[in-house]
Amino acid sequence: MVDLYQMENELRAQYAMIAGVDEAGRGPLAGPVVAAAVVLPEGVTLAGLDDSKKLSEPQREALFDEICGTATAYGIGLATEAEIDDINILNATYLAMNRAIEQLATPPDMCLIDGNRADGLNYVNQCIVKGDSKCAAIAAASILAKVTRDRLMVELHTTYPQYNFAGHKGYPTKAHYAALDE
Repeated sequence: MVDLYQMENELRAQYAMIAGVDEAGRGPLAGPVVAAAVVLPEGVTLAGLDDSKKLSEPQREALFDEICGTATAYGIGLATEAEIDDINILNATYLAMNRAIEQLATPPDMCLIDGNRADGLNYVNQCIVKGDSKCAAIAAASILAKVTRDRLMVELHTTYPQYNFAGHKGYPTKAHYAALDE
């Protein structure tokens, strides 16, 4: 079993403030891309913390509140559908990540990014493939990003119920494609 806290604990000798950064919404057909940046205090352990994709919706919701209450700092940024259409999903992801990091009261010394590249980030960073299952701060960021985006899609559902955004959150499903065709 992976120790989610090991990577940050090892990096604390070099960096005082380490932020985990992740996004949600790169695969959907609708809605914004949402990123979160989370700085966890040294020595904290959050029971049940894991990659947001491995958790149920109630588990993510409970951890969302715990992360927000425990984190040294957190920020949430998004890029709108119009920005995605204008600059493409990869650049919109970087835009959302930069916006999330900018929400932190103090700029981090190091950002740990879920993924294999972060060319568009304005901060010192290290990419970690599958980082949301290897690093506590990235796992926490994955939860904040996913829950925030899901909540936005539920709100969007009230305006456009015919698309069932509350059900599939904008991800491509047969029902979503059928609603688009109609």
